[in-house]
Amino acid sequence: MKFLFSLVLLFSLSSAWAQNEAAVSVIAVGEALDAKDQLTFAQPRISGSLNAGQQKVLEEVLSLIKNDFAFYKHRFEIGTTDSTSGYYMVNFTVSGSGPGVEISTEVMKAGKSLGKDSVSAQGTKVRDEGHKLADAIYRRITGKGSIFREKIVFVSDRSTMGKDTRKELYIMDFDGRRVERLTFFNSTVISPAISPDNRFIIFSLIQSHMTGDRKGKENKNIDLKIYDRETRKFSTVSGHPGVNSGAAYSASGKSIYFTLTTSGNADIYEMDLASKKLRKVTTHYAEDVDPTVTADGNSMSFLSSRAGRAHIYIMNPNGPDNDKNVRRVSFVGQFNASPRYSPDGRSIVFTSWVDNGFDLYRIDAQGNNLARLTKNFGSNEEPWWSPDGEFVIFTSQRVLSRTKAIQDIYIMNRDGEVLGQLTQDFGRTFTPRWTN
Repeated sequence: MKFLFSLVLLFSLSSAWAQNEAAVSVIAVGEALDAKDQLTFAQPRISGSLNAGQQKVLEEVLSLIKNDFAFYKHRFEIGTTDSTSGYYMVNFTVSGSGPGVEISTEVMKAGKSLGKDSVSAQGTKVRDEGHKLADAIYRRITGKGSIFREKIVFVSDRSTMGKDTRKELYIMDFDGRRVERLTFFNSTVISPAISPDNRFIIFSLIQSHMTGDRKGKENKNIDLKIYDRETRKFSTVSGHPGVNSGAAYSASGKSIYFTLTTSGNADIYEMDLASKKLRKVTTHYAEDVDPTVTADGNSMSFLSSRAGRAHIYIMNPNGPDNDKNVRRVSFVGQFNASPRYSPDGRSIVFTSWVDNGFDLYRIDAQGNNLARLTKNFGSNEEPWWSPDGEFVIFTSQRVLSRTKAIQDIYIMNRDGEVLGQLTQDFGRTFTPRWTN
């Protein structure tokens, strides 16, 4: 299909171009980290007695809280003890409540209380309440939100039937638990994006359209769809002939940036979601795809073949003459993919083809201070920042044999320390995105 060519062109592995990387300075995987804070979880004080079911709920919540904080091991040295020697100490008070328990916490810093929080954990809400309490503890200590109540949207091909490849949309807890399927198109879902208010998921879908002529031919098109998480309904945002893909929300959530090929070339457009009015952002003859925009809306990163292969460029998408303020910022690898701004707009994480495989790199928003985040860890792609900027989720493919490979979602901290595998035995997974 001709319209797929534009989408695939930038990511082709058949590139024969050479590149001189002698001037590139790369920081090694796992940079030096700041000193960690000491965090101690005290043994819970139980008011009255707990039955077996209540004791099981308590153990599940306490285990969940400790596991949650293990993701922040680059920030905390964590222990569980009766000692009061920790710099931060979390005290627990527990009482039975119906089939569950009431759990209250008090966070202490060097003997001074930082505040109290409580939850009622029972039934199907045990995990939700446990994550809620862990987040409350984290906020008492840092003054910021954690990832504990976040979720991850992703694509998986696990519903594939034989040679009929199907890729559908799923959502799960940040730690890989409680996976739920969201779409049942029996087709191919591509590149989801989440609205700033987390209500809408926008994505591309390969769909068949019948022509209106007498022959009634079937044409395939990449349409842009939207899913309302509150109403659980779908609608089409953009169905122009060709590619409607790679959408990214503006900070306001009132418009999106995405790639269209209606002019015969892959260019980035902005669409007002209310009026559907289009504004062309890039006008270069090269292929421009995969935009992301900073929170202030003043900078957009994207991929372009302007240098002969896919590399990362940045620009102000609101400028009067956009093509004159475009600047290339990536100079590593044969080609790049998936550039993503950090929440504060100061860093870009991306994929680069280096040493006959994909690895993840990070640069600052000006294209300096290049750091390699993965090495000797399979083929690593599709990074996405956590809302707090502390973590990156990504996919990693491991080749098991000449005929079999697996591709799962992993999480690392921003300095490249891989913390764990989030999916397992769930088919090949793609394009993970944070939400809540």
